[in-house]
Amino acid sequence: MGRRDTPNPSHAQAVLMRIKGNSIKPGHVIEHQGKLWTAVKTQHTMPGKGGAFLQVELRNLRDGSKLNERFRSAEDVERVRLDQKEYQYLFGDDDKLTLMDTETFDQIEVDRPLVGEPVRFLQDGMILTVESYEGEALKVALPEHATFEITETEPVVKGQTAAASFKPALLENGVRVMVPPHIETGTKVVIGTADGTYVKRGE
Repeated sequence: MGRRDTPNPSHAQAVLMRIKGNSIKPGHVIEHQGKLWTAVKTQHTMPGKGGAFLQVELRNLRDGSKLNERFRSAEDVERVRLDQKEYQYLFGDDDKLTLMDTETFDQIEVDRPLVGEPVRFLQDGMILTVESYEGEALKVALPEHATFEITETEPVVKGQTAAASFKPALLENGVRVMVPPHIETGTKVVIGTADGTYVKRGE
């Protein structure tokens, strides 16, 4: 198997398209000042003098820095559609994750911070979505949900209903979460990978 430090550029067919400055929406990726940014928040503003503009909070996709910019309807902005491709998680350390292309079986390495907070819910063999631009991985997303076994939690109290307050529990991967009172040690649960919330009992 070959190893590459970045996703195969042949898969990185990112698309550039011109849009009006006032049509930027949260989640859009734009090229601005020679850098790639994702729009975090947008707000339309109608000042007393001058034309209306869109106030946009931008986050740099490479270093995480923030920028607040004003875009007017007359301005053209380059919107970028990142290439998305699925990879299987093989193993990782404190800095890098090694993934495998599910089609070619080539292996790549991506920086662990690209996953963000959900990295604590990584599982062996998990299918991840890598977003890249010109062969450079910029974001790695986990599936929305993942199933784990509860290894430690308070015992179930007879007569207690699911409507009672949640209780702390320890997952098999060492992460602490909150679960309904009727969940017992040894039970499998489905967890939201974005924020660690309990979704439902697993199978």
